[in-house]
Amino acid sequence: MDAIHHADRAAFSEGRAEQANALIEDAGLRIDHGRRRGRGAGINPTGRFEPTTRHVFDDGWNSLEELPPFQTDVQIEKPRTIITRNDSPDISFDRSINPYRGCEHGCIYCFARPTHSYMGLSAGLDFEAKLFAKPDAPHLLERELSKPGYMPKTIAIGTNTDPYQPIEKKWRIMREVLEVLEAANHPVGIVTKSAMVTRDMDILARMAEKGLAKVALSVTTLDAKLARTMEPRASTPTRRLEAIRALTEAGIPTAVMMGPVIPGINDHEIERILDSGHAMGAKSAGYVLLRLPLEVAPLFKDWLLRNYPDRYRHVMSLVRSMRGGKDYDAEWGKRMRGEGPYAWQIGRRFEIAAKRLGMNGQREKLRTDLFTRPTKYGTQLSLF
Repeated sequence: MDAIHHADRAAFSEGRAEQANALIEDAGLRIDHGRRRGRGAGINPTGRFEPTTRHVFDDGWNSLEELPPFQTDVQIEKPRTIITRNDSPDISFDRSINPYRGCEHGCIYCFARPTHSYMGLSAGLDFEAKLFAKPDAPHLLERELSKPGYMPKTIAIGTNTDPYQPIEKKWRIMREVLEVLEAANHPVGIVTKSAMVTRDMDILARMAEKGLAKVALSVTTLDAKLARTMEPRASTPTRRLEAIRALTEAGIPTAVMMGPVIPGINDHEIERILDSGHAMGAKSAGYVLLRLPLEVAPLFKDWLLRNYPDRYRHVMSLVRSMRGGKDYDAEWGKRMRGEGPYAWQIGRRFEIAAKRLGMNGQREKLRTDLFTRPTKYGTQLSLF
């Protein structure tokens, strides 16, 4: 052992690793060069305190690119209608379409997670892995647009779950929905975290030329590692920004949406995200404050404690300061923006940054006067 200590102090301190190894071998100890090296290796050359060996492999996370396909169970849902109505005073649309229930993107903060509870499933992993597709959506939409009393207004898509989540590659429900809307000259607004939206640029560009389409890309962070942790199977921030540029160059009005703003996690990026979105061609911007309804609160807090334990108390303290001392307040007029000094500061920072960039000066208003009622179901519906 004296030889080992001498090697450590004399040879390693001077960088003479070969001499140190020779001294250790002279002492009758075998060096396994396949073992890990690092802190403590000098007094544990044989690795006898390590009962198992460790092998490095790439699980896909180090690349910070899109993860490989996620194992999902997709069931068919057959709703009677496809257009969902709402009368909420704090959102800008009164109707929406959700081609899918559940979302493979796996965003930990998603306020739509509790909808899976109505199906007897969990708001956690079930929401990400046990999905429901609505392949009849295009036909239901065409039938509803054919009704004599239907009055056109912008249909919002992507307000609950993402219409361009990975399973859309196979099911193509969203594309068929857009084909129905284009044929009827019906306005549509899309929100997504997926660069897959560029697949449908041909339809969206034709609709935008008539003033019938606009798209918002949700960019929550420019930090690829945070994005991978927080929204693991959504497109990377870089790809979302590239999608904004591609859509803009195709003549499609495009916005950058920061949804959600999470105090202590991504709120310091407000100005950078707006700068980046504007540089890619976005003409408008919006944000939504973190919402933690029902089962989302414990899921988010567990994620926060696992990934940012040093920030847990600070983040939740800020959240509650904007929610009347609670994890969440669903009151209309407050649920999207919060209240209190910190919420006010977030709002003012966002407004100042948008004004500096010349964004939000004039909102894109879609046309409804071009609407043409589909005739496929017209004769049949007139009988009722």
